[in-house]
Amino acid sequence: MEFIQDIINYEFLQKALITSIIVGIICGVIGSFIVLRGMALMGDAVSHAVLPGVAISYMLGINYFYGAVLTGILSAIGIGIISQNSRVKNDSSIGIVFSAAFAFGIILITLAQSATDLTQILFGNVLSVRSSDMWLTIIVGVVVLLSVLLFYKEFLVSSFDETMAASYGLKVRMIHYAIMVLLTLVTVASLQTVGVILVISMLITPAATAYLLTNRMSVMIFMAAFFGALSAIIGLYFSFTYNLPSGPVIALATTAMFLIAFFFSPKQGVLLRTLRISKRKGVFTDPV
Repeated sequence: MEFIQDIINYEFLQKALITSIIVGIICGVIGSFIVLRGMALMGDAVSHAVLPGVAISYMLGINYFYGAVLTGILSAIGIGIISQNSRVKNDSSIGIVFSAAFAFGIILITLAQSATDLTQILFGNVLSVRSSDMWLTIIVGVVVLLSVLLFYKEFLVSSFDETMAASYGLKVRMIHYAIMVLLTLVTVASLQTVGVILVISMLITPAATAYLLTNRMSVMIFMAAFFGALSAIIGLYFSFTYNLPSGPVIALATTAMFLIAFFFSPKQGVLLRTLRISKRKGVFTDPV
């Protein structure tokens, strides 16, 4: 109740709550497609590749959103160009691009001499969200959710089977890059909340948790969005109440939810599955 009263009284906490919930929802939605397409490493790559854009934006005195989106999209395109025009496989091209971009970003951070501000981008600080950050997150959220709503069938078919999608006349490569653009937008929107280093936890873990609980994609998306939003709220609560960094707390919250599903999921849970197997063995071994 005290936390709810603080939300009512403090405007900065209201901004943090709104931003956290939106970030959790859009990470869960896009993360569902990333998990289904087996592109977790790409999500990690994009989250690291935006760092140079963030540093350049600080050096130029502009909002970090614009530089981060630009470098994120360029990195995604660069990964595609390398993997499609050489013998280097996709996972190797991802490693090449994101490690180079991250290293370049660290050098730029040193040159920018804004270590205090940029540390928040690395590890997240949802309590420092400004009105402009909140509105940018809202705009990104609307763009992402509308895009998924309008092109849900195309995203779904290409995620399950690109060959079949191509046979239906869908432009598979264009769909892939569209998802990469949405992934970049979601990643940049998440920087203030969980930071560059931990944004992958918001993208992958809620979706992976939902994946253990359902076989339907539409249900998975809603569940992933719920888990993402819930973990963001939990992270905000502990971050504010105990003066902890928001990014690590949110990452641990998502991990806790995954572990609960991993062990206790009705169909996929390890413990329940082990109990069922033990009961079957007991039935067969009991004397008649």
